[in-house]
Amino acid sequence: MVIVTTIRREVLTLPAAEWGPDNPLPPLTPLDEVHRIEVQDVPEASALPRDMARQLGYAPLRSLLPVRVRDGYGRTRAPRAVDALVLENDRLRATVLAGLGGRVASLVHKPTERELLYRNPVLQPANFALNGAWFSGGIEWNIGATGHTALSCAPLHAARVPAPGGGEMLRLWEWERLRDLPFQIDLWLPDGSDFLLVGVRIRNPHETPVPTYWWSNTAVPEERRVLAPADGAWHFGPERRLTRVPVPVHDGADRTRPLNSPYAADYFYSVPDGRRRWIAALDARGDGLVQTSTGGLRGRKLFVWGAGRGGRRWQRWLTEPGGGGYCEIQAGLARTQLEHVPLAGESEVTWLEAYGPLSVPEPDGDFDAAVRRTEAALASALPPAAVEEAHAAWRAHADTEPGERLAAGSGWGALEALRADWKLPGTPFPESMIGPEQEPWRALLRSGALPEPRRVRPPGPTLVAPHWRDMLETAPATPLTEYHLGVAQWHAGDRAQAVRSWERGLELAPSVWPLLRCLAVADQQDRHHERAADRYADAFDDLCQERRDGGEVWTAATAALGREAIEALLRVGRAAAARAVWRRLHPATRARGRFRLLEAELLLAEGLPDRARAVLETDLEVADLREGEERIGQVWERAGGGELPARLDFRMRPPV
Repeated sequence: MVIVTTIRREVLTLPAAEWGPDNPLPPLTPLDEVHRIEVQDVPEASALPRDMARQLGYAPLRSLLPVRVRDGYGRTRAPRAVDALVLENDRLRATVLAGLGGRVASLVHKPTERELLYRNPVLQPANFALNGAWFSGGIEWNIGATGHTALSCAPLHAARVPAPGGGEMLRLWEWERLRDLPFQIDLWLPDGSDFLLVGVRIRNPHETPVPTYWWSNTAVPEERRVLAPADGAWHFGPERRLTRVPVPVHDGADRTRPLNSPYAADYFYSVPDGRRRWIAALDARGDGLVQTSTGGLRGRKLFVWGAGRGGRRWQRWLTEPGGGGYCEIQAGLARTQLEHVPLAGESEVTWLEAYGPLSVPEPDGDFDAAVRRTEAALASALPPAAVEEAHAAWRAHADTEPGERLAAGSGWGALEALRADWKLPGTPFPESMIGPEQEPWRALLRSGALPEPRRVRPPGPTLVAPHWRDMLETAPATPLTEYHLGVAQWHAGDRAQAVRSWERGLELAPSVWPLLRCLAVADQQDRHHERAADRYADAFDDLCQERRDGGEVWTAATAALGREAIEALLRVGRAAAARAVWRRLHPATRARGRFRLLEAELLLAEGLPDRARAVLETDLEVADLREGEERIGQVWERAGGGELPARLDFRMRPPV
C-alpha cells in the first residue's frame, strides 16, 4: 500500500542551550572567516581552471553588515521545545527545523529504520556561522558567502505548496541580506520514493550582477568511506593553502576515510565534466547516504575534523559526551567554497538535489572500482534522467503561491519588496510581514525621515545598501540618522565621511555611547589605539549611566561594549582602567566563559600569572570560541605554559 505524502507539525524536546540576544553593536571590523585565500598564494595558481581562478578573487565578503552578530548563547543545556515540520511517505521521514535555518535535522529510511544523517542529540550553538551562532548535524543550506550562512539559526518562512505529480511539498523561503537575494527551498517526497527531492532557486531581482554562493552541507557519521567520481581534489587545510592532491591516497593515507586525517581539512573533489554529480558516505557493510543533483550544483566536498586531539575536542564541544563524531559531504555551485559565482541581473539559478539510502556491495578495496559500483547502484535506484525530469516538473511549480503558512521568517524581504515594488511569484513578501525592526526603515521610505525612538534604548539594526544610504543622506540630520548614515558609509568604504557623520551626531546626541564606540573602532582601524581606548572608556561610562534596567537588550549592549573596551584598554597597557570596566559589568556577564578568559588576560596584565592560570584550570568553557581561534592556548602559554589540558585544546593545525 502506498501512503500519501504528508506534512505535519511536531514539537521536539531536546537538550538545548539558550540562544540569547543578538549583539547590538554593528559589526564594523573586517570579517573573520578562515576560508579565505588570495589567488597568488595558490602554489599551482597558473594551473587553476580559468573560471575557478576568476571566481576565487570575485567579490569576497568583507563585512557582516547589515547582519548582526549572534553571540548571546551559552552552554547550559536544558530540555526545550523545538518546533519541527515532518515530511513523510511510506519510505522516508524528514524532520525540518524551519525556525533554525530550515535544517533537515533527521532523515529516516523507514523500511530499515536507519537514520541516514548524523543527528545531533542536542542543540548547542557554537561560533561557526558567518555571524556567530551555528549548530552541527543534519542537512544545512548555506547561502550568502564563504562560510556557514548567517541564517544558520534564523527562522525561515514555510508553507505548503502543491508538489509535482500531486500531493504537497514544503516550501522554505527568505531574503538573504548579505547579498540582498531572495531564495527558496522546496522539499518533497514523491509517493513510494526512497529519495527526498529538494528544488532550490536563487533570484537576483537587481539590474546588476550579484555574487552568489551556495553549499548544501550534510553531516554523516564519520565511520564511513566517502566516494565521489573524482579524479583529484583541491585540499584546503589549517595552513590555509589550496593545493591539488590525488584521490584517494594523499601523504600516504586514504583520505576518503575521515579518521585517516589528523587535522581538520576540506577536500574539494574535481569531478570531470560530463560525469554525474554525486557523493556518498557508506559504512563497512556498504550502507549509507547518497546525494546527487542536476548539473547546476557543480562542486562536491568532504570535510573532516580529523583524529587529532583538537578535532576530537571540537566534536565533543558540539554535542554531548559519549556521542559519535561526524564528517560532512557537501555540494555547491562552484568547485570550492572559496569561490563566488556571478548571477546576472534580473535572472535566477535553479537546480534539484536528491538525498536517499544506498546499499553498495564491497564498498572497500580499490577506489575506482568502488566508485563504479556506487555509481551503478545509484543509477539503478535513481537514474540520471529521473533527476532531470523531476527538476523540469518542479520548475513548473516553483512560482505556485504558497498555501497554508507553517512558519514565519523575518520582515526584511517584505521591506525590500515594498521599496522596489518587486513581485516574486512563489515567494511572497507582503507588507504585513514587516515587524518592529523594519518599521523605522519603512517610515524613512515613506516620509524621508527616520523617526525618533519613543524610549531610550540601543539603536536598532542599520541598513547599508546603496539605496538606503542615499535615503539617509537626504534625511534630516538627527543624531540617530547620522549614526546610521555613518555605519552605511563605513560599509561602503568611505571611512572619512563615516567619521564625519558620527562626529556631527555627537554634537546633539542625548546618547553618545553608540557614536563613541563607532569612532573608537575607526581609531583602531587607523592604529590610533590610545585614542580608541579613551573613546571606549568614555562610551562605556555613558552606557552605564544611560542603561535603564537589567533587561536583555541593555545587558547585551553592556556585555558587548564592555568586552571591546577592556580589550582596547589592555592593548595600550591600561590595566587599571580595564579593571574599572570589569567591575561595572553585570555579575552574570562576568561569569560567562568569554569574560572569564578575558579576566585571565586582565590578571596577566596586572602581573598575576598564577591567578590567571587558576582561572584557566577551573571548568572554563568559552561558549563563543571561534573556529580556528587559538586564544586559549596563547593565554595558557603566557600564564606559565606546559602541556595544554585536553579540555582546552581546540587547535586545528599542527603545533608551530
